[in-house]
Amino acid sequence: MSETPPNTLQYRFDGPEDAPVLVIGPSLGTTWHMWDRQIPELTQHWRVFRYDLPGHGGAPAHPATAVSELADRLVATLDGLGVQRFGYAGCSIGGAIGADLALRHPQRVASLALVAASPRFGSADEFRQRGVIVRTNGLEPMARTAPERWFTPGFAAAQPAIVEWAVQMVRTTDPGCYIAACEALAAFDIRTDLGRIGVPTLVLVGAEDQVTGPGDARTLVAGIPDARLALVPGASHLAPVEQPGAVTDLLLTHFSTAWQDTLAAIPVPSFVPRLSAPVLPVAELTTGTAQPEAETGGRSDPYGPGMKIRREVLGDAHVDGVMAASDDFTGDFQELVTRYAWGEVWRREGLDRRTRSSVTITALVASGHLEGLAAHVSAALRNGLTPAEIREVLLQTAVYCGIPAASAAFTIAQSVIQAETTPPA
Repeated sequence: MSETPPNTLQYRFDGPEDAPVLVIGPSLGTTWHMWDRQIPELTQHWRVFRYDLPGHGGAPAHPATAVSELADRLVATLDGLGVQRFGYAGCSIGGAIGADLALRHPQRVASLALVAASPRFGSADEFRQRGVIVRTNGLEPMARTAPERWFTPGFAAAQPAIVEWAVQMVRTTDPGCYIAACEALAAFDIRTDLGRIGVPTLVLVGAEDQVTGPGDARTLVAGIPDARLALVPGASHLAPVEQPGAVTDLLLTHFSTAWQDTLAAIPVPSFVPRLSAPVLPVAELTTGTAQPEAETGGRSDPYGPGMKIRREVLGDAHVDGVMAASDDFTGDFQELVTRYAWGEVWRREGLDRRTRSSVTITALVASGHLEGLAAHVSAALRNGLTPAEIREVLLQTAVYCGIPAASAAFTIAQSVIQAETTPPA
């Protein structure tokens, strides 16, 4: 166990002190205990390092809003322990952290396993919407729906104790850290970087995973040179919990046969384990088709950053709709808005996005341009304003901008808030 400064992560070690280090990362809303069933086998050959995400499993609530920041905290933690070279396996956001390490610290990663992972997790709108729901309703909606995201229906019905354990993990997570992790996943996108991952990689996915399913896994395998795919039947998103034997065997085989020791810092384990009880068909594929490198350039044009901020604030669905409706007549105007409103003003550091949303709502009410209010109320929720804070902004506008304008604004805002903050059934 560990005491945790803000720039590091809560961790624990299991296994012999002189063994190679294998780092294992958790999924969003879980703790290091999601890997408990793998530990007895893995610790026969590795010193296993497990960590908790900020605010998870009782870890101090120091939110991190980027996958790279979580990876940096992990590296700082390992640096403090003198661990320079390690194998890495991570589930979901834990897999994203592993991919980031392989891209930015390839000399540290001896071998990589990406479990229930993706180069881009769903849509940014989906994860920012999740943050809005948690900010408004707490974590109960996420806890209640976790079993259907994580487990197959048959497993959930047969294992009520494990389902309750999963629900309690989410309930005891710090809401602010959960929201920050959602922001990290919303911004995560390494689709054009996959070809630069050069460490031996296993991509492991539950055949029935509805969150990051076989399609996401195949995208990873297609992009990462020489990556292998393992498909685990009878498993959904938390395959290490639902099919522990199959996942353990696959990890043992991968890390014992694909440990790239370019720095000669750690000896390769001297065994090749046999699979235990039969794992019904586990498919392994190899492909070397890499996706193109991201284009790089030094242009200072604010259009690109402006479009990024516009999507982050207003959401992909809204921006896609606006851009799809653009034509030769309106296209130049949309380019101007993206470049100067979003790439210049919204990009400035003088005000945070919460404040900019408050100012924007006020300006729209004051000017009577209520046709844009719904999008900016939604953006305000996404930028961290609560419904109560939006109400206070509108009450302020009632005093200084007039009752009729504020009355119409309340009607619009009420409709948006109800739609945005109502948890899924």
